[in-house]
Amino acid sequence: MQTTVQSFVRFEGTGLHTGLPVSMVVCPAPADHGIVFQRTDIRLGNARIPALFDHAEQSPLCTLIVNDAGVSVSTIEHIMAALAGCGVHNALIKIDGPEVPVLDGSAAPFVRKIMATGVKPLSAPIRVIEVLNTVEVHTAQGWARLGPGTGLTMDFHIDFADKAIGKQSKSLNLANGTFVRELCDSRTFCRASDVEAMRAAGKALGGTMDNAVVVDGDTVLSPGGLRHADEAVRHKMLDALGDLALAGAPILGHYEGHKAGHTLTNMLLRELFATKDGYRIVESDASLAARLPGAGVEAHEIPAVA
Repeated sequence: MQTTVQSFVRFEGTGLHTGLPVSMVVCPAPADHGIVFQRTDIRLGNARIPALFDHAEQSPLCTLIVNDAGVSVSTIEHIMAALAGCGVHNALIKIDGPEVPVLDGSAAPFVRKIMATGVKPLSAPIRVIEVLNTVEVHTAQGWARLGPGTGLTMDFHIDFADKAIGKQSKSLNLANGTFVRELCDSRTFCRASDVEAMRAAGKALGGTMDNAVVVDGDTVLSPGGLRHADEAVRHKMLDALGDLALAGAPILGHYEGHKAGHTLTNMLLRELFATKDGYRIVESDASLAARLPGAGVEAHEIPAVA
């Protein structure tokens, strides 16, 4: 069955890139509503933006969605990953600014509150996007691929010059609460050498050592160090799940990313939906539903860090 949140879930914080204070409320929504953002600070015109791949615009540091009126919301990837990882298919997200609050730089605070509030079943079947044929996209930096699979599985590979990150690879089956246990507490990260350049470009204005992992060569500068030795690749997988959620329904397939980011994953979804016989929509039975992210999630599995 499709789901929504049991009741209103409120978050307060600042935007990672804008540095602006923001209030956001995840509201219950009916079946087949999907995930939709609504800018409550915009009084005239269309202030709703569907969280769908064809509303995303290229933005190298975050996922940005824009509606036909030019109204946008950025840095949606962590809340989208949390909703997908908790098995929430429908929600209206009311937000009073242009960027989702960063909180601690991971998805764990979102997951914790969603799970504490509860997930409500709706009287409609889950529709699943089943990948039938492999699609692949490339840029000069890396590549991403989606192929057939029996659930949602993911392989991710990164390679950074800084020894504190270096080369990392990880493979996961995202069924049975894996996202909550393995990925949700992994924070966004950056190199110290990039911080000044980002701020000069008007980005990362809300970034601190408390909401991002900052590395310099072989040193982790953030207090407390890493939550996982491979926290960086785990966070990349978290981002990928959030970006794949812009498909508009759970995906049944295998995702592989090599030095991939938001732009590549969005390019991949566009390639999938443009490919004849690349996919089909199926209604989920109980057996299939048990293989989707969010199935079997228990609140006690949320990492204690958040």
